Amino acid sequence: MFTALDGPSNLVSARPGPDLAAHGYAETEYVVRGTASSYRGATPADGQWDLEPSGQAAFATRCVVRRPVDPAASSGTVVVEWLNVSSGSDAAPDWTYLSDEIVRRGHAWVGVSAQFIGVEGGTAAVGDLGLQPLKADRRYAELAHPGDAFSYGIFTAVARGLDDEVGGGPLADLEVTTRLAVGESQSAYALTSYVNGVHRHAALFDGFLVHSRGGAAMPLGEPGAAVDIGAFRNDPPTVIRDDLDVPVVMVQTETDLTGRLRYLPARQPDSERLRLWEVAGTAHADKFQIGEFESFLGCPRPVNTGQQAYVVRAALRHLETWARGGPAAPKAARLTVQDGAFVVDDVGNARGGVRTPAIDAPTAILRGDTEAGAPVICELFGSTLPLGDDVLRWLYADRAAYLKAYEEATDEAIAAGFVLAEDRDAVLGEARPDLIPEEPS
Repeated sequence: MFTALDGPSNLVSARPGPDLAAHGYAETEYVVRGTASSYRGATPADGQWDLEPSGQAAFATRCVVRRPVDPAASSGTVVVEWLNVSSGSDAAPDWTYLSDEIVRRGHAWVGVSAQFIGVEGGTAAVGDLGLQPLKADRRYAELAHPGDAFSYGIFTAVARGLDDEVGGGPLADLEVTTRLAVGESQSAYALTSYVNGVHRHAALFDGFLVHSRGGAAMPLGEPGAAVDIGAFRNDPPTVIRDDLDVPVVMVQTETDLTGRLRYLPARQPDSERLRLWEVAGTAHADKFQIGEFESFLGCPRPVNTGQQAYVVRAALRHLETWARGGPAAPKAARLTVQDGAFVVDDVGNARGGVRTPAIDAPTAILRGDTEAGAPVICELFGSTLPLGDDVLRWLYADRAAYLKAYEEATDEAIAAGFVLAEDRDAVLGEARPDLIPEEPS
């Protein structure tokens, strides 16, 4: 049962999203009450999980809904994000990356407070950032999370009820035709487990966008407690099962493969319903995500300024098309890794993988790591290192030559399907001709 809350949600972001009202959208926050299942069973590394429901518990959680006001403007697609709790508080990183694509397509977006820490509180995975769980605010005093053993069931129950008129579903007036689940970082660990074991029971989602997962999968959890990412991220690497009945697109950054998330041992080939995109020159989080608040991180290097946002948007577009019975998402080359390290080109950027103009017409070295010994959060934000004037002169005869190379790289990325044509102007706007040294007069 959904009950609307008064006032704006506390789901804030470092980067302002699109003007919802200007796009004909409205945001409403809800308390959601229901009953959720927990699961138990075998969780082998090959992804062929054999789970069964093991119990039920009542819950009262929160979701945030951003949707077209006019039902006629709806695409029929609902993007349901498993909110991320790595900071100790709910966050919606994939809304930040995907919001422009969501509103221009007319999708509804729903952020679900699925995990215990986001509601009840607990230890943050990235150090103490001073953020609070929902129940630290008296507006959310009625919430009650029964523990992460029920998080998968909570995510299912909220998503299933969105268009249920009897339960006051906030999308009941829309013709919902496609449900897509998305999640980044800790949420991607959770979706890995959901895809491998829960999906066959729920039979609810038409596709999954798994963004920046680690090598392990999130455990099934215990009643009354939170799962500890600091412990389970070192669990054995687990692939996504290869016998799925719905499509999955995984988008991975350099940080995810060789950094603390240790995805590389879980790297797997594409299959009939699975695509893996590894994006060169990207970090687990980046400048697009943190915006003007970068200085608060206190990182030893400028954070990564790569262009994963455009790639993630393309991934969502392909996933939706695929889930609706259209062509599969394009296949991508893997990043080139040798002896556990990326093979780099002549300027220092990674070879292989999904290519963006910032990599194929570079003005900087874009890395998924940072200086050794930096705080955990800085490890996740990667780094941007300048190219010297000598290197830039070697690459480009002049600024016009650079702009030509950058535009060609943009159009190549669009033609390959890894950047959307609608984002062409935005990508071109990120060119940096000002960094190209002028010839002395």
